[in-house]
Amino acid sequence: MDIDAWVLMALTVVAAVATVARPMLPGCVPRIVHTLAFPAIVAFFAIDLWLNTEVLPAMVRLDILLLIYRNISYRQRRDDLQIIVLGLFLIIVAGVLTVSLTFAAQILIYTGAALALLLVLTLTDAAHGGRRPPPQAIREPPAWAHHANWAQLFRRLREVTDWRIVALGAALFAGVVGVSALLFLAIPRFQLENSMFLDRFITKKARSGFSDVIRLGDVSEIQLDNSIALSVDVSDESEIPATPYWRMLVLDDYSNGTFKLSGGLRGQEFGAERTNSFQAGYARPKLGERVLWTFYLESGVSRYLPLLGQFEMLRFRESQNFRHAPQLALMALREEPVSMTAYRVYGFEMGPSLADTAFAERWRQREQPNQRRVALQTRLPPGDSDLGVLRRTVAEITEGATMTASEFSRRAGDWLRKQHTYSLSPTLPGGDGDPLVRWLASREAGHCELFAGSLVLLARTAGFPARVVTGFRGGSWNAFSNNFTIRNSEAHAWTEIFDEVAGAWLRSDSLVATSAVQGEEVRGAAAMASRLDRSWTARLDSLRVFWYRRIVSFDQRSQAETLKAVKEATQNTGKRLRAILEQGVWDLKAWVTSPWDLQRAARALGFVAAVGALGWFWWEHGRAWWQRWPRRRGRDRDDPVRREAGRWLRRLGECRLPDE
Repeated sequence: MDIDAWVLMALTVVAAVATVARPMLPGCVPRIVHTLAFPAIVAFFAIDLWLNTEVLPAMVRLDILLLIYRNISYRQRRDDLQIIVLGLFLIIVAGVLTVSLTFAAQILIYTGAALALLLVLTLTDAAHGGRRPPPQAIREPPAWAHHANWAQLFRRLREVTDWRIVALGAALFAGVVGVSALLFLAIPRFQLENSMFLDRFITKKARSGFSDVIRLGDVSEIQLDNSIALSVDVSDESEIPATPYWRMLVLDDYSNGTFKLSGGLRGQEFGAERTNSFQAGYARPKLGERVLWTFYLESGVSRYLPLLGQFEMLRFRESQNFRHAPQLALMALREEPVSMTAYRVYGFEMGPSLADTAFAERWRQREQPNQRRVALQTRLPPGDSDLGVLRRTVAEITEGATMTASEFSRRAGDWLRKQHTYSLSPTLPGGDGDPLVRWLASREAGHCELFAGSLVLLARTAGFPARVVTGFRGGSWNAFSNNFTIRNSEAHAWTEIFDEVAGAWLRSDSLVATSAVQGEEVRGAAAMASRLDRSWTARLDSLRVFWYRRIVSFDQRSQAETLKAVKEATQNTGKRLRAILEQGVWDLKAWVTSPWDLQRAARALGFVAAVGALGWFWWEHGRAWWQRWPRRRGRDRDDPVRREAGRWLRRLGECRLPDE
């Protein structure tokens, strides 16, 4: 949930473990701490709310503080119930604001822990004969804390534990989990933050750096994180490209080492905000069945959705607030979602170029006044020294020849790879002027933003409109769940150069040879073979995908399919049991109505006598054996107190009283 409470959570864990291991520790807490605890916690909550102006994170931190205090103090029965309520609040908040697979593990652990605590409370009440002592603050260690011995307690529990009780408890717990899972599947899916107030009480800050402003090094910082950014299902594996480029954002304005989405491009390309569950695209419908791509975008990536290009239709799980830029093939949500966002795309047009008829028309009319939006695609850093470096570099690349955008892109990329190597932690040369131009003129290694940004400046110097595009490149194909897995470590930045002849933006990745960038024709099995992942990490990732597909589900169809499978399995089991029972009844009826003779009667009487003998033997001897059978090593493991009392009674019985 991106709530900064790691220190408090660590303190809670330490306090809980320490007080459980050493029950005398709460007695060492000074009385002044108990006196000042409540006003201090209230003051902490007020200051947290005032400094961060976020209600929900402040309430979560308040909840954790209360748990810490309850752990370092001796508790009455009502205090233990408060712990259950405080934990339930955290579970409910996590369930509302996340659809992560971790939530399933959390709810299971919480349920087991809460049931165990309630069992302890019930046993404690039973030990006091059902009488509850009046509630009062406990400052001194109780009597049991002085002689608490966990090893002895576990040994005692092991001695008195009956496997039948354990099996019954496990069966009941499994039943509760099973019924809860069925109810969870039956509940209709919708994102609560889109229809309730909770989305206003939590920070929506992208962890990825994919925002309207990208500084040199922002994308490289993402690559240090290996967590999953998105998972993608595809209905037709033959359409999988060899090197997919997941476009998220176009940045056309550059100044002093910073690329950003200009206000002109945003106003020109992004339409008015809409609230809907679908959006039609610019891709032309194709013959045959449309290829369906299902995206599961993790929280904290960006409010801009990863896409492969133009599409026929994009559909969300439920209504969203978004803005669509059809010529840019971009989709922007109003705010970054706080939980996983699922959407489906029909009919992608994938390739190394992106047609843009609107910009082509403006480019042809660029000599006319008021062409500010065209100028942003060709603007260069100010300063004669920077322009001189760029012009000399372009002259070296072109060797005075006139080139098309495609030819210049190829030769400029080759020049950059020859001059610079790749590094996630480059060193920018010092000095005056633009930092990107300084790196371009050096031989220092660089990351993807430096390569992409340098190609943009070179292309603009050569007279070609150019811009930086950020997103992800590549991904692995999970061999267990059959889906694309894209991690933050695969974040990337590349360049798009406008080709006036084609009327389209050409993708140019300076870190990859042009032939590899344009090799999208390799698809299907050959593309998957190069990206197949059979590691243990892929096994774990497949559980996440299963959770999204079957439990969270994109729409009601997946829920209905799962519930239908459960219903059919239950009905088939019932039918088989009824068929076995009916067959047994018919067999018994046929046996009874068949002709009888002396031999059949003797066998029947013998069978009845054998059953009666077995019943009598069980009644006389089997019950005692059944009670002794689960005992460890065949020994009598009744209650140790009773066993000790019996030993003393036997000794007393052997003693003879003197005659009076």
